Amino acid sequence: MKYQNSGTTKYFFAILIGLFVLGCTNTRQIRQGDSLEVAFEKAKAFYDRGRYTDATRAFETVLSIGRGTEIAQESQYLLAMSYFNNRDYLVAASEFQRYATNFPRSERRIDAEFQEAISYYKLSPRYKLDQTDTFRAIELMQLFIGRYPGTTQAEEAAGLIDEMRDKLARKEYESGQMYLRIRQYEAAAIYFGMVLDMYPETTWAEASLALQIEAYVLFADNSVPERQAERYQMAIDSYQTYIQLFPRGDNRGKVEDLADAARSGIESARQTVSN
Repeated sequence: MKYQNSGTTKYFFAILIGLFVLGCTNTRQIRQGDSLEVAFEKAKAFYDRGRYTDATRAFETVLSIGRGTEIAQESQYLLAMSYFNNRDYLVAASEFQRYATNFPRSERRIDAEFQEAISYYKLSPRYKLDQTDTFRAIELMQLFIGRYPGTTQAEEAAGLIDEMRDKLARKEYESGQMYLRIRQYEAAAIYFGMVLDMYPETTWAEASLALQIEAYVLFADNSVPERQAERYQMAIDSYQTYIQLFPRGDNRGKVEDLADAARSGIESARQTVSN
């Protein structure tokens, strides 16, 4: 009998605790009749506690009833930050852009524009995947640097641009390597050349140029005699570019051997054609 009473008591207290928690939760939610100030404080409380999903809903409500007020301006920024902190970067970027557009004279406009760019940086995937968001992040960061040169954010943006350009260079480099493996030498040379043309300052440029020379030599090796000389010459041209840009490059010895092979190939090809 005591056991049954004890169980009933525990069940009763569990119900009381559940009702208490539910009541506390309900008081934290924005309710009909709350003033704009009270609604904002409830939304801000969610944000401060790291409950960003609840915060986004709450700030959306605040904005729907308080457009044109100072509270709406603060709410718009915190709404964007809530999406950002919740890793919903695409929506965050849109909300940061909306803030910068709607409040162009705000002191936080610079932060909003920077955070929009950072949102796309966060969306930037591994080098193997589609890089649309990477290009957008670079574009926004370049615009930011142009508008706010010398700022701390501009310095950070410059570093992030270098990082993303290095990733883009690697994507082209790996494409060149793939074509080299499947013996599509002309395509390989084109992709290696793209690294040098588009991303010459990156860590992939020197190796790409060396591999372009190799690809041209292999392309010539596997060509008909009538086309070999001109294709070996393409390897020589790339070699001369290498010497100018990377006189102490890590692959200097390799490219010297390739250039010698290309020169010998030109002589051999000319003799074959003349005969």
